Amino acid sequence: MQVQFQFSPEEAKDELFIRSAISRELNIPAGSFAYKWHKRSIDARKRDIKINASFEVFPDGIIPAFDAEFNPQKVTENSKTVHIIGAGPAGLYAGLRALELGLKPIVFERGKDVRARRRDLAKLNKEHQVNPESNYCFGEGGAGTYSDGKLYTRSKKRGDVMRALKWFVHFDAHEDIIVDAHPHIGTNKLPQIIVAMRNCIREFGGEVHFESKLTDIEMTDGAVRAIEINEQTKIPCNALILATGHSARDIFYLLKEKQVAIQAKAFALGVRVEHTQELIDEIQYHGRHNDWFLPPASYSLVTQVQDKGVYSFCMCPGGIIAPCATADGEVVTNGWSPSKRNNPTSNSGIVVSVEPGELPGYSPDNPLVGLEFQQKVERDCWKAAGSTQAVPAQRLKDFVEGRKSIDFPRTSYQPGIVSVDLNTVLPDFIAKRLRQAFIDFDRKMRGFLTNDAVLHAPESRTSSPVSVPRDNETCMSINTKGLFPCGEGAGYAGGIISAAIDGMKCADAVKTYLEQN
Repeated sequence: MQVQFQFSPEEAKDELFIRSAISRELNIPAGSFAYKWHKRSIDARKRDIKINASFEVFPDGIIPAFDAEFNPQKVTENSKTVHIIGAGPAGLYAGLRALELGLKPIVFERGKDVRARRRDLAKLNKEHQVNPESNYCFGEGGAGTYSDGKLYTRSKKRGDVMRALKWFVHFDAHEDIIVDAHPHIGTNKLPQIIVAMRNCIREFGGEVHFESKLTDIEMTDGAVRAIEINEQTKIPCNALILATGHSARDIFYLLKEKQVAIQAKAFALGVRVEHTQELIDEIQYHGRHNDWFLPPASYSLVTQVQDKGVYSFCMCPGGIIAPCATADGEVVTNGWSPSKRNNPTSNSGIVVSVEPGELPGYSPDNPLVGLEFQQKVERDCWKAAGSTQAVPAQRLKDFVEGRKSIDFPRTSYQPGIVSVDLNTVLPDFIAKRLRQAFIDFDRKMRGFLTNDAVLHAPESRTSSPVSVPRDNETCMSINTKGLFPCGEGAGYAGGIISAAIDGMKCADAVKTYLEQN
């Protein structure tokens, strides 16, 4: 049975109080039952902050064993095969679901495994060296592994969110991710979970290959027949799940060359703003500073400027801003938090919705117009900051008022920052909407618009600027049989959980396709 309460933050941390409340609510002796959290969220809309709490209660005193609802089968060389490009959440979950379906998953990841990938991230942060195949976006686990690990999704229509979360718990994530309204694993804990997923795929007969980049797709009569890896190895292939993420630009060019249907789509671009966590706590918790009873505060902001959305994206309490370029000659920012979210600063993307039709040189015949716009902004920012992995930066009020900043507080962005008036670097329509949005946000969060906050530019990889259209029923490319566009890169997800769900969905579709062909 379930019971619900509203507690103060102090009460929600007091197990004796919780047990007493359940006992009174159900009129049963306090020592006669067991309980566990079912759902937990914070209501900080008023000064009297409350914790919305619900519990599962077991009158017999026995909490059932956790059931991840994950049932892989051992597959063999004789099993039907699905080839998967990309070992991010979409690709890994497609592989795990394939095992449940009795299909043999063969996963190719252009980047390195989690452990080797760390060394390339260190070089990027400390030496400004970008490895185009191993970075914050490419490598085992995809962009989410080293950029936060937030697990919530706004869309419940995409599929079974709870099953995706339970699989994370099966691979050693804490059960709190099933309880919390905004679940988060943390960049420090995700790698071992990703390794466990990889080991499971191999243990049950699947394959996972690193430093294995898709360089060609061979097709006959509009159907996938083979793939090429690293420009040398050709592999027969009947079913291909393309889960390459939003930053694999070479894949979009390859699809265009192969005349696979692709199209420009809306995306978002802006900056990443960093405040002290103390300030965000003070604003969100009505002057109450962070303590043991409340987690570091987050925020979610949205406004309309010139009929276009401007909103916060990937808000990281107690977090760090990271360099996420995937090639030389560009800079890109993103944010992440460790599991404890215990760094002194918070950061968030503040981004402007961009429609393909408003971009310079837009043509319905150019599906890469958004991608080219992204690239130009990233190159312009790279040049403005001195052609290294340092990024152009500006104090928040200085940006809104059009002044170049003369000094800065210390920021978490390790490669460094360079003072630049971002109004002169960002496209004019982006800068204009951002300036108004920050004024609007200050009305919603008094104190947000402060010169102690620092903008880092650009935040440009919020989502893919290209989509790969697929049939709603079959999940297959609308003009290429056997090709299953999947996850964020294809335009069907917007984060770790939605990408994972889409991976499972595509594996189901492959099973049906292989049974019919």
